[in-house]
Amino acid sequence: MLNLNRRQAISLFGATAGGLVLPGYLRAQGARPSVTVAVQKITINNTLDPWREQSNVGERVLYPNLWEGLILRDWMGDQGPVPGLATEWHRIDDKTLELKLRKGVKFHNGDEMTAEDVAFSFSPERVFGDTQPAGGQTIYSENYTPETAKDIPASLPGVGRRKWPALAGVEIVDRYTVRFHNATPDVTMEGRLYAGGSQILNRRAWDEAATYNEWATRPITTGPYFVEDHRPDVSLTYRAFDDYWGGRPPLERITFVEVPEVSSRVNGLLSGEYDFACDLPPDQIGGVMNAPGFEVQSSTIWNHRVSCFNTEHPVLADPLVRRAMTHSIDRDAIVAALWGGMTKVPAGLQFESFRSSDMFIEGWTAPEYNPELARGLLKQANYKGDPIPFRLLNNYYINQVSNGQIMVEMWKQVGLNVEIEMKENWGQILDASTTRGIRDWSASNTINDPITPMVVQFGPNGSIQQYKEWTNVELNELSQVMETSTDHAKRKKAIARMLEIAEREDPAYQMLHQNAVFTGMRSELNWKAAPAFAMDFRGPNWATNDG
Repeated sequence: MLNLNRRQAISLFGATAGGLVLPGYLRAQGARPSVTVAVQKITINNTLDPWREQSNVGERVLYPNLWEGLILRDWMGDQGPVPGLATEWHRIDDKTLELKLRKGVKFHNGDEMTAEDVAFSFSPERVFGDTQPAGGQTIYSENYTPETAKDIPASLPGVGRRKWPALAGVEIVDRYTVRFHNATPDVTMEGRLYAGGSQILNRRAWDEAATYNEWATRPITTGPYFVEDHRPDVSLTYRAFDDYWGGRPPLERITFVEVPEVSSRVNGLLSGEYDFACDLPPDQIGGVMNAPGFEVQSSTIWNHRVSCFNTEHPVLADPLVRRAMTHSIDRDAIVAALWGGMTKVPAGLQFESFRSSDMFIEGWTAPEYNPELARGLLKQANYKGDPIPFRLLNNYYINQVSNGQIMVEMWKQVGLNVEIEMKENWGQILDASTTRGIRDWSASNTINDPITPMVVQFGPNGSIQQYKEWTNVELNELSQVMETSTDHAKRKKAIARMLEIAEREDPAYQMLHQNAVFTGMRSELNWKAAPAFAMDFRGPNWATNDG
């Protein structure tokens, strides 16, 4: 967690005056307050399905206010597992996990959650299609064509096997007991249950929906808030679900409003139109904190910013060119210039939390900034200055455009000809009908094991391979070790080798920096930001809860 006080923010970034206005949440009708949250983007796919909305912005609106799993992530703590819709769990063997369900949990339609809902939430009809419980083979969306409007989208079976490569099925033992059966051993089964995607839906609501999209825009879940209104690309409103098993929610409504421009989010916050403004860049912090009655909640999070390479591009097909690109970037200078030192360059695609399970590779670092080495590698590659496209979104990530422009200049200094191509959405970024080169991305730790993000995002069913941007035979074989071995030493050796492959020998990506989130808000709300994209509006994180 970053400790940033008002004086530090003002001295770093300057300040702008702001007037005292009526708090937006006091305008709410009824006994409980309502809040409005200005965000850069609500969702990417315009659905609220956790299997489909695998994004940073999706995490913010989906968890923990709407969707819940059998095991929950401790959003306000160490991000580890805590009881959720299951009260207890234990291993029967290396392939089998048994869980006892919490009794009396109600869905938003009044149904009680039972083992039937849990089993269906992990069924072929819901997510896996006809895929088999065996890892190692990449599943492409073109292999699946929905035959009816009720069928799941073509991308879901691949996402399902990304998250659960070897899940053979969920057995209903009795009304409140289930067993997860894997086809192979997996030391991370418990972790997979609190990662995004493994949340529980209401079977009846799914069956009654006329189409998948009808269900996915207003899913029936067990969370403290339900979907009252959903206007894709405009707004999303949740309303309190008073039969929530965890107690009466503290807010009447939560409305997320899509406000793409940073200045509009900040001005709306200071004028009282919004109660929260998300995704603030560091240079806006001082202005918000200097305005009377406002503060900025800030935290580094379990997410790293990276740039990904498309090896189908004729220039990037040569690993020497990709290696040169990784050594051309002065990451420390970028962190200092764009982030005021409020984040850091991590030890490659690793998180400090890996130390708790002795899976952190000591001594590993991001590729060194070495322009001379980069020039030498380009000379070996016989690079002639051919252009390399760099597809860029308009600040989907904080400081994305500025960061991209700085990197292009750094690449230019060693002789690389990288050309920015501004795109409007992720569909255009990933479009394979035209020549792809470099793109921005981020990688999250969701299981507290190196399997995320390395295997989940860069392994056989990671999206970088599903989109045919990069693949590596040895890394895919090592992914199988990470997914199926119970030998700690063998797994640690495997992840060390995977770092060497993906960051040094045959780069799939280049590391940039650890991500950080900055959220402007009214000080009197007494709300705290989680060390994640998610925003927790449950009772324990809201001091005005009236019980």
